Amino acid sequence: MSHARLHGDHAFNSFVPLQREGLTVLSRRNMLKAGMAGLAGLSLPGLLQTRAKAAASGESISHKSVILLWMTGGPSHIDTWDPKPDRPLNNRGPFAPISTALPGVQICEHLPKQAAMLDRFTIIRSVDPAKSNHQPNQVMQTGNRDAAPRVNAKGDRYPAIGSIVARHRGANHPAMPPYVTFHKHNSHVAWGGYLGKEFDPFDGNKASVLPAYDLVGKDLGTTTGANVFKLPGALNHDRLSDRNSLMQDLDRLRSGLDQSGSMNALDEYGQQALDMLLGRRAQQAFDFSLEPASSRDRYGSHLWCQQALLARRLVEAGVSFVTLDLSYHTASGTWDNHGDNIPPYGGIERGLKPLLPLFDHLLTTLVSDLEERGLLDEVLVIAMGEFGRTPFMGTQDSIDGRNHWPVVMSMSLAGGGLRHGQVIGASNLQGGEIADRPVTPGDLAATIYRHMGVPVDGTYLDDRGRPHYFVLENGQPLPELF
Repeated sequence: MSHARLHGDHAFNSFVPLQREGLTVLSRRNMLKAGMAGLAGLSLPGLLQTRAKAAASGESISHKSVILLWMTGGPSHIDTWDPKPDRPLNNRGPFAPISTALPGVQICEHLPKQAAMLDRFTIIRSVDPAKSNHQPNQVMQTGNRDAAPRVNAKGDRYPAIGSIVARHRGANHPAMPPYVTFHKHNSHVAWGGYLGKEFDPFDGNKASVLPAYDLVGKDLGTTTGANVFKLPGALNHDRLSDRNSLMQDLDRLRSGLDQSGSMNALDEYGQQALDMLLGRRAQQAFDFSLEPASSRDRYGSHLWCQQALLARRLVEAGVSFVTLDLSYHTASGTWDNHGDNIPPYGGIERGLKPLLPLFDHLLTTLVSDLEERGLLDEVLVIAMGEFGRTPFMGTQDSIDGRNHWPVVMSMSLAGGGLRHGQVIGASNLQGGEIADRPVTPGDLAATIYRHMGVPVDGTYLDDRGRPHYFVLENGQPLPELF
């Protein structure tokens, strides 16, 4: 095997020196690798130039994206989006239903803001989460029922929907990572799996300064420190800029021979490439302090709300898929409301109730903000967890806790240019089974891929070279939404 064959892949293939470190340069060697990429075919400035030509020629460049609000632990469907007001207390739970902007549709009294604008949402009450579990939480995030590491030794190898989007579509701007997560624990999100680590999510927590909370949701009055954009040792922004100035001087010597203006354009694309290398665009997108005070106040000071604002900033800057892990603690998740005698999970009254007004504010503020900025038709906002919860309270010797229920669950969607203002499917009288219009993980994955322009019949290869379909169980984009 030739020397070039041995080293060509890791040096140049898919811009590895950029993707591996995300948005920072860890060594001079990687800096050289990034610079040398121009000798191995299409350089980064060339890629930017190609995209610009495509846009100038009238080619449609989609800026579709997804924000997944992951309600880690599995929220109770009966106590949120699928109330059963005519049932006994032990079934219906402690919360009352309220009317919404959709005539005849009710949701929980602790979601009044969403109720008032439910005509901009779709509620699905018939999601089938069979085989879904948490720690890891991967079935619903991959659209694959085999993605269950607790019962399948290779369950963690199935790629996240966000990773498939990253591999087959990429970011909406080349200076941004395609798939970003803000996760409390690695087991709360899905990863690149068979696609490779280069399609793992970029850890947004390491790139942003956010308020710190303890495992039960107490604000510690401190912030987390972001250091992913720091350059090591003597390799700094000034030295990289000096290198860029030298390149510009050399280019000027040649630009006199170029009367077409293409060298000036190449300077522009080269500057964009350097900005990408330095992470300037991303660094600004992750910088909460750059947002106007009025906007920061609108979202609020809570950790999850600030992450939601960052999610909006990220999709605006060019990220294609953002997942927010709405959990305080690193175990199974803050929405895992088993009962008050099992701290820190809490039951429905003391565990779930404090979360709902916060979630209501976060969700509706994000959707309203996207709408006002003209982004809502581009950004699909999804709110869901791993599964529903038992139709009857009092599980595990608790007073009002509900156990895991991978039989039926509810979820909420908004935006993406889809048809909203509707309820899809229904659970039965007790809320324990699907009564009408089952929606599978494959249907959900197909719907997201359709929105993102990813082929629903696409495949990827596992470690043995065998193809796997993106969408399983004959999953289809939900026709009600398109």
